[in-house]
Amino acid sequence: MTTTQHFDAIIIGAGAAGLFCAARAGQRGRKVALIDHAESIGEKIRISGGGRCNFTNVHASPANYLSQNPHFCRSALSRYTAQDFVALVTKHRIAFHEKTLGQLFCDESSQQIIDMLLVECALAKVRVLHPVSVASVARDGDFRLHTSAGELRADKLVIATGGLSIPATGATAFGYEIAKQFDVPLTPLSAGLVPLALDAPELERYGLLSGVSFDTFASCDGSHAEFREAALLTHRGLSGPAVLQISNYWQPGNHVAFDLLPGIDASAWLNELRARRPVITSFAKALTEHVPQRLADAWAKAHAPENGTKAINNWTRAEIDQVAALLKAWRLLPSGTLGYKKAEVTLGGVDTKALSQQNMEARRVPGLHFIGEVMDVTGWLGGYNFQWAWASAAACGDAL
Repeated sequence: MTTTQHFDAIIIGAGAAGLFCAARAGQRGRKVALIDHAESIGEKIRISGGGRCNFTNVHASPANYLSQNPHFCRSALSRYTAQDFVALVTKHRIAFHEKTLGQLFCDESSQQIIDMLLVECALAKVRVLHPVSVASVARDGDFRLHTSAGELRADKLVIATGGLSIPATGATAFGYEIAKQFDVPLTPLSAGLVPLALDAPELERYGLLSGVSFDTFASCDGSHAEFREAALLTHRGLSGPAVLQISNYWQPGNHVAFDLLPGIDASAWLNELRARRPVITSFAKALTEHVPQRLADAWAKAHAPENGTKAINNWTRAEIDQVAALLKAWRLLPSGTLGYKKAEVTLGGVDTKALSQQNMEARRVPGLHFIGEVMDVTGWLGGYNFQWAWASAAACGDAL
């Protein structure tokens, strides 16, 4: 007969949020069990940032997050900041560096962040149980879990199981199922920070440009969001940081737009070309001043007068205005996203209107908490989602 194990808190999901929450709660003297179904925990941490873990962003603020309840994240982010996590990383003597736009990466390996969190859990005497699967969760005064490690009971249950993105890392819908079981509402789910697919004729026209990257401002219909980063053409459509960022705002049926001359007055540039001597005959060649040659050739053929063969000094004012407008807003119509398999995050999740912003507890189910990606809080690309994991975990762990 298996003996029931009792804890003050059980945390399901040993990713970034779960590990950090367990450590914070354990350091307050709580008896904590952290369980995960995976053989190797922290896989999303391990693969993040090209293996160097973009563990936070120095500019993290509520403005960098999407949610149907946009002010929810404000409290947790203000109580546990990027600087707080940097202090922990520094304490563990992990060398790091800042890349563009405030992104912080380990100098060596993302494994250092996993090891740091495991050390923090060990210092807090957290019981880390994996691989352990959960067959059922019930509530009878306290929470009762039937698992492959036997029955576990606790007054507090924290769901830190993440979203549906990158199923190869072990992502499942478990957290959403628990929310439904306890009548905690969900907002609609979709793939976020994800490449966009193109269909014909765009794919036929630009599909051969796979691997071409260009600097741009990316935007989309129906949103004021705009991101200045690199975009990448692929054999299936569009990727790169600018595309991943704008994918969070894109809706099916809407166009995305790219400014191919960021920071440049396109009309003034074209008029200067038309007046230049000797005469510039090839618009494609002139465009290579700003974009890679393969893109310049294909774009000129598709959008310049007479398939790009008309000498610029012969362009009419109307033609200059038309091409200038297209250069500043090259519109493409995605057919969809590449789905959760290629997505970095899941948009939507546990409705934060049903949770306390102080401790992430379900208002109608005392003792049940949700943290990290499973919630309807999604950050921009660049360390923001890790910062939400740390901040929401700290808010919860400090209250268990």
